[in-house]
Amino acid sequence: MKRRLVILTEIIAPYRIPVFNALAAQPEIDLHVIFLSETDRSLRQWPVYKEEISFSHEVLPHWRRRIGKYNLLLNVGVTASLDRIRPQAIVCGGYSYISSWNAAVWARRNGVPLLLWSESTANDCRKARGIVELLKSCFLVCCRAFVVPGKSSFTYLCQLGVPPQSIFTAPNAVDVDFFAGVAQEVNASDLRDRLELPERFFLYVGRLVIEKGIFELLRAYAKLDAEIRARIGLVLVGDGPARTELLDLIATERLTSVHCVGFLHREQLGKLYAIAEALVLPTHSDPWGLVVNEAMSCGLPVVTTSVAGCAADLVIDGWNGYIVPPRDVNGLSAALYRLARQPEFREQMGLRSAQRIRSYSPQTWAAGLVEAVDFVCPRSA
Repeated sequence: MKRRLVILTEIIAPYRIPVFNALAAQPEIDLHVIFLSETDRSLRQWPVYKEEISFSHEVLPHWRRRIGKYNLLLNVGVTASLDRIRPQAIVCGGYSYISSWNAAVWARRNGVPLLLWSESTANDCRKARGIVELLKSCFLVCCRAFVVPGKSSFTYLCQLGVPPQSIFTAPNAVDVDFFAGVAQEVNASDLRDRLELPERFFLYVGRLVIEKGIFELLRAYAKLDAEIRARIGLVLVGDGPARTELLDLIATERLTSVHCVGFLHREQLGKLYAIAEALVLPTHSDPWGLVVNEAMSCGLPVVTTSVAGCAADLVIDGWNGYIVPPRDVNGLSAALYRLARQPEFREQMGLRSAQRIRSYSPQTWAAGLVEAVDFVCPRSA
């Protein structure tokens, strides 16, 4: 017998659609997803791929305002939706929205198990904020089970006192087949001409903000021998508030082999991954880093920091990439140097990435979620 499951989450993110589709395909789950809004135009430039959605869903009426670093999102209709659907379990993708607390109140009133889908890690830069910690502690008490993407978030919940037996891993995933397919079909020469790319390059993909480590990456790249920089450029994909400062620094340091190409949609990204030397994610704090999944799907080695949530699960230092401490310019530069000087080893790393990421599919994520639902809402005999 199917269990009616509601997932309450913020936006219709492109990378969530494949995993929700996979969950909806599970014979024992009757899925309905409640989105608090379609997207957040102040942060995200990606389109909403509604035509790819094959699961039951709705978008609540909402009002959004960004105040400094804080995102205020208010909704109406959460309780009415839950009354109509009458779920047997609810998964909340976070606790920072009032709608999540509305769902928690509804779950308690109706005797329905509440699960927290949490990507937070001990390295989360927000965790020192008192109000965030208070909200987190109160919400944890409301939950019967927890869903995490990997080892770092699992460990963090254990540190908060959550019993390990109530934590279930649904590995963060992208549509591996999509990215691998795009990578195989790329016309490298045409792509380089259209985007004015160097013949070879290291690649960064993400928001252009200080917290992503982009300035450390620039300094690390500048430390490489001029001969290496002449052969291998650095391409930055994305947009954000630090873009102007970044471009000014590139001009001041005369780093002519560094290229900022702006925001690209996923189809173009897959092609770019296919012809890059390696993906570099030098983040200061990141719950996961799905660009790593994408790049590995296209057969790239990865250089990232030890505080990236995905590092413990996806990257084995010296095997399919390198893990360096955050803000470590010298360590980052040394990793780039090793990749530049060992092309055969770099190619072998890329093959290992492609092999490893096959286990991080939307179907694997769905199986982990079903296991969590089974824990709080056992299947009928």
